[in-house]
Amino acid sequence: MKYEELLLYRNMKHMDILRDMSRLYEGAEKDLSLASSVVNRILELAAEYGFSGNLWRCFLSLLILEHENSFTLASEKRGKVSGTLYEAAKHDAEIFREMFNWKFRPLGKIMGTTCFSFLEGYEPALDDGVVFNRRISDRIVELSEKLGEAQDVNEFLTGMTDFYRDFGVGSFGMHKAFRIRHTADDRVEIEPISRVKHAKLSDIVGMESQKQKLIENTEAFLAGRPANNVLLFGDAGTGKSSCIKGILNQYFDDGLRVIEVYKHQFQDLNDVIRQVKSRNYKFILYMDDLSFEDTETEYKYLKAVIEGGLEKKPDNILIYATSNRRHLVHEGFSDRLDRRDTDDIHESDTVQEKLSLSARFGVTIYFGRPMKKEFETIVKTIAERRGVNMPEKELLLEANKWELSHGGMSGRTAEQFIDYLLGTKN
Repeated sequence: MKYEELLLYRNMKHMDILRDMSRLYEGAEKDLSLASSVVNRILELAAEYGFSGNLWRCFLSLLILEHENSFTLASEKRGKVSGTLYEAAKHDAEIFREMFNWKFRPLGKIMGTTCFSFLEGYEPALDDGVVFNRRISDRIVELSEKLGEAQDVNEFLTGMTDFYRDFGVGSFGMHKAFRIRHTADDRVEIEPISRVKHAKLSDIVGMESQKQKLIENTEAFLAGRPANNVLLFGDAGTGKSSCIKGILNQYFDDGLRVIEVYKHQFQDLNDVIRQVKSRNYKFILYMDDLSFEDTETEYKYLKAVIEGGLEKKPDNILIYATSNRRHLVHEGFSDRLDRRDTDDIHESDTVQEKLSLSARFGVTIYFGRPMKKEFETIVKTIAERRGVNMPEKELLLEANKWELSHGGMSGRTAEQFIDYLLGTKN
């Protein structure tokens, strides 16, 4: 089988489809059940990934784009690759180009089946697939068309290399956000989050100075200039987490990626950093609602990662955290009292250890609850955006009643109030 001659692109995902289609096309099998099975699996992938057009070429493009090997990773960082690695990639590109040009109608006639016709001119039933958003799916479809039109292997390989350079490879190239999980053999794996809320910074009403401060730090980070770890702290529901989502969506095309980390995973941080430090992306390690009780010690892992270990933190990694607390580690009043019955003979050192975590965030941004007029502005703006048709006086009266029994004035409360109106009012 031709695919077995690949040098770099081996052990790819969905190899069962490639293997079975190769057996059918290259004449080793003329099994109608196998043909239907292969087409079924490709159709399921098309629905899952949001493909359209020539599904066989989309499938091959997916294999090409998801596989991380020495050539794809080098192309991601440097663009054009030379030497022996280039020649090996050219060898593989010739095989892929041959498979791109397979014609299935003659095979269908030989086998007496029309199932292969469903691989051409596919029209998706839904606008989005499950795995990728529309923008990424469109890129893959466009690449499949470009590679399908390549006149020779050099043009085909250039199309692959340009995509790796512009958009990346593998999971980091295709997804915006990630989480950490442990595999069955207890390895730390960075797993993509397939659906990320498409929040925009402009969706957050008010907080202009806070947003600008975050934008400036993020743009410096993306440009390779000195940038700081950021702590967004303040009242609940004021837009801290929404700002992080907005930053991700705004700068995804510039190579920004976000990895969500929970405090029980802080012991995995060094492993995570090892996996991403050599990639051609900028990573924000995102820690939402961060705080520690005085009995919890996970914050010590975080302190070591931010600053203080022997190994320098890579330039492509920053930490953005949100918290309702300015000082992340709970400090009891007794921590500041000179009590004779305490077991800690160096109380000032204990206090400084607890306060030092917050001090390691170079940028701190405060998010406070809006005043009444600001809250009413938020309500009116969200209502207008979402098509709420209600007299302004009545709208604000109802909003003020709502916030009294739903957590007070905040952007979150305003959003929940508008959701209530849309869900109950005609």
